[in-house]
Amino acid sequence: MTDREQELRRLAAESTAEKKDLAASDPHRQRYHQMPTAGLLNDPNGWVQWKGTYHLFFQWNPFQPDHSQKFWGHWTSKDLVHWTEHEPALVPSEWYEKNGCYSGSGFEKDGKLHLLYTGNVKDAEGNRESYQCLAVSTDGRTFEKQGPVVNTLPAGYTAHFRDPKVWEEDGTYYFVIGAQTEQETGQVLLYRSEDAHTWTFAGPLAGSHLNGLGAFGYMWECPDAFHLNGTDVLVVSPQGLDSEGNRFQNVYQAGYFLGTIDKEMPSFDHGAFHELDEGFDFYAPQTTEDELGRRILVGWMGVPDSDEAYQPTVAYEWVHCMTIPRELQVTNGRLIQRPVDELKTLRSGDPLEMRMQLSFGQEIAVTPAAEIDIDCSAANRIELELRSEMTLSWDKDTGELTLQRPSFRDGSTETRSCTVPELHHLQLFLDHSSVEVFVNGGEAVLTSRYFPHPQHNVVAAGGDGTVVWTSWELRKEE
Repeated sequence: MTDREQELRRLAAESTAEKKDLAASDPHRQRYHQMPTAGLLNDPNGWVQWKGTYHLFFQWNPFQPDHSQKFWGHWTSKDLVHWTEHEPALVPSEWYEKNGCYSGSGFEKDGKLHLLYTGNVKDAEGNRESYQCLAVSTDGRTFEKQGPVVNTLPAGYTAHFRDPKVWEEDGTYYFVIGAQTEQETGQVLLYRSEDAHTWTFAGPLAGSHLNGLGAFGYMWECPDAFHLNGTDVLVVSPQGLDSEGNRFQNVYQAGYFLGTIDKEMPSFDHGAFHELDEGFDFYAPQTTEDELGRRILVGWMGVPDSDEAYQPTVAYEWVHCMTIPRELQVTNGRLIQRPVDELKTLRSGDPLEMRMQLSFGQEIAVTPAAEIDIDCSAANRIELELRSEMTLSWDKDTGELTLQRPSFRDGSTETRSCTVPELHHLQLFLDHSSVEVFVNGGEAVLTSRYFPHPQHNVVAAGGDGTVVWTSWELRKEE
């Protein structure tokens, strides 16, 4: 370990120790979502199950709740419910990463845990250099940096070249990486290797003006390619899409294409782009296949450049959290997301169960952390007010499901919506300052932060028709 790395680790530990009590006193701290002890969290990184343990790394600034520093924080879990925090896995101590250990992925090779990540370098004028770097661990805790393994840009691309996601197939290693052409269009590139150390550029896989797609943003971040239920999936976070009705309402998007990847040409014969989440706060998701064969996704419950400085947690020296883990399936040409089954162990006590006539109105006391399951098959219109801070509504006549909250910046009403012609089922995961809404068994998802008064713990229900309500308090797991 270099002197610089030792110093950065010492400073990070001191900063976290200084701020953790203030952060812990925030009434908006989450109960069961993963969040930083202090500082800023963003992209999930290195998401992998290795030797029976889930490893979730994350972009982290331990010093303050902004993006001025990028470390890799590190949690582990045996069951996706109980999590342990460890020393940061990566700190930006070397010349090839001095302005940040940016996003990347984790994978197993020769019994060791490998991390491939982007080292970010900027000069005094802000000009960027990008290096794809390798770190290796035998114990899953301490990582030996191997330095850059891709240190040149492919011809025709800018230094916006980051976020490698690795997989192995038939003895060959591949990674996809987000890129920007010199014409400032976003693409995903493919690399291959026989040893996961010496990498060869195979070519562009997908992006603007490729595979029949027109102009589609100026940068594609955080790509993730995998095979699921007989089709290939490319998850990506494109930047620079214009809004289209109720689509693409956030500053930046996260979504997916389904199709067939040709790794030799390379190319990707794909269909339309679908957003993964149509709420206010979701970006840079990453998936892994676990030892049970499940494809599990975790996302950052935030979006870049989206008023994060106005979130009330900033005053308590922390900001952002992760989503709950979600199992993926491809069904009828769509990617379905469902909460992993392990989350059921968070349920505390007996459920509250009732049938409600919505036209009469109902107020249901809930705890700040709760799971709510609603059978909506006999409803024509639903209006839910969540803890006096957010509303969720659906109208059969319009087929629109709408989420509204006050703006962090000025309190004005913000809206996100998606088209749901028939609503059968809602599953809500409430925490102290977030809600994740799973629609019709995960056909659509809306994820959002919100900041209700800590004493406002009622869900008000109204509308037209009848619903069957079941809810549980969700306890905190240490």
